[in-house]
Amino acid sequence: MAVNKVSSGSVLNLEVQTGVDAQGNPVYRSRNYKGIYSSAADQDLYDVAQAIAGLQSYTLSKISRVDNAQLVEV
Repeated sequence: MAVNKVSSGSVLNLEVQTGVDAQGNPVYRSRNYKGIYSSAADQDLYDVAQAIAGLQSYTLSKISRVDNAQLVEV
């Protein structure tokens, strides 16, 4: 049996540092942006993430792209 991968979109994840805890360790929060086309170029997503980060008061620490797909039997 053969299996095909069927793309079901991507998620752009921005991790920002929102402050520090009582011990002085950084505290992070994630912001997820769904509905990203799987065909979107990595550079374009990076540029968009940088633009979004520029609108926030928190420091951007990480940009991630999560590609989702289903495995279907053919």
